[in-house]
Amino acid sequence: MQQKIVITGGPGTGKTMIVEELVSRNHKCMVEISREITLRARENGTEQLFLTEPLLFSQLLLEGRIGQHTEADKYNDDHVFFDRGIPDVHSYMNFFKTDFPDIYIESSNKYRYTHIFLLPPWEAIYTPDNERYETYEESLEIYQHLKDGYTNCGYKVVEVPYGTVNERTNFILNAL
Repeated sequence: MQQKIVITGGPGTGKTMIVEELVSRNHKCMVEISREITLRARENGTEQLFLTEPLLFSQLLLEGRIGQHTEADKYNDDHVFFDRGIPDVHSYMNFFKTDFPDIYIESSNKYRYTHIFLLPPWEAIYTPDNERYETYEESLEIYQHLKDGYTNCGYKVVEVPYGTVNERTNFILNAL
């Protein structure tokens, strides 16, 4: 049976670097889609869609992540890694104190993952960029919302220790 593995964490924790390392090791990975949604909105004249229309942004994320989950079923790979999962959506909405319909929790409970790896905030590697507008201090709060969001959905959350990209990737692979 295929294992669906989420790598999550607040902004600037090294998720993308680990996913890129997994890809370089020939693992199937579903990439983060929030940057794509943000860039598409920017091209259409909305600078920060999440800040101006948080429910629309979150709906697009939810649809995209459900699509990724469904797409993964088509692969013959034993392991499929996800740069963030469905519960990330309502965890972020909780962080921003945005009310949301029940479909977000229902979707998190319907489309399940096998393993959840959470990367803690790490100030030494945190760097803001054009799509990352959260401060390091906010990433500390987001971390807790993510941990609570996945735990409340019944997941055992495994925290990935600090280390090189190689060490963190090996930690994840060895924990499977």
